[in-house]
Amino acid sequence: MNNETNTHIEHLARDFVTRAVGVIGLAGIALIHLLDSLSKFSETPYVAWLYVALMASSVAVAGGLVHSRDRRLWLAAGLLAASAIAGYVVSRTTGLPNATGDVGNWGEPLGVASLFVEGTLVALSAYAYRATAKPALAGVALRGIPGRRLQAAA
Repeated sequence: MNNETNTHIEHLARDFVTRAVGVIGLAGIALIHLLDSLSKFSETPYVAWLYVALMASSVAVAGGLVHSRDRRLWLAAGLLAASAIAGYVVSRTTGLPNATGDVGNWGEPLGVASLFVEGTLVALSAYAYRATAKPALAGVALRGIPGRRLQAAA
């Protein structure tokens, strides 16, 4: 293999791993909020529905990342994770309307897990969004797949 081929394989591998980790992170966000949502429907229904929206959006963006290199998906993933972090911070500082029971409860295990997954996804999304701006994969012929070429993300 020549150096150019090695470089292209490295780009493909990096893209594959980055998108796979992003999908797992989004699934983690959905799972954590699913586990926490069970009690929310009786306590604060509007928070439960916000969780449902976050879970559905996370699954939709994850599905997009499986099938596309579109950098807007990384922007969406980062914004979803950041919005969940913001919701957590508000719920622990000032509290949400009709939901002040978590004020000061920074050590709740699902909340800590959520912050870890979301923070990691924000960082990964920023990296991937920036990396997809580079046209490194544009027009690279895929060996062994006649006529197939990678397309640069919009």
